[in-house]
Amino acid sequence: MQSQIFINLAVSNLEKSMAFYTAMGFSNNPQFSDESGKCMVWNESIFVMILTHDKFKNFTSKPIADTKNNIAALLSLSVKSVEKVNEIVDNAVKVGGVEPTPFKDYGFMQQRSVEDFDGHMWEIFYMDMSKFPTEQAQ
Repeated sequence: MQSQIFINLAVSNLEKSMAFYTAMGFSNNPQFSDESGKCMVWNESIFVMILTHDKFKNFTSKPIADTKNNIAALLSLSVKSVEKVNEIVDNAVKVGGVEPTPFKDYGFMQQRSVEDFDGHMWEIFYMDMSKFPTEQAQ
């Protein structure tokens, strides 16, 4: 079996969050979803578990971070084109997501950021390694 990543996020409104992640391009796996958590699938290796605060508390003894006012992590997803970057972020903003920083162009990488309703920050980026700067031999 290929390694997979499951990102678990505490959310304040499960249905609203599910609509946000669906707009970003995730699909729901009902097999791992119930009234307290939804399994949102990016691809065969990446899953986001959006969990009510009560459900999330079952997995940790630490308090849940206030991600509306504090950053806990930057979650990044690569895509196949700048157009896809724009599509994902534009769709997320249309359903109420917030784009906290402007588009960034690093030459070889273009990036936009979007926050969900609970302040979880996603960076969506496209990288063209053929444009990656190389050091000149001296």
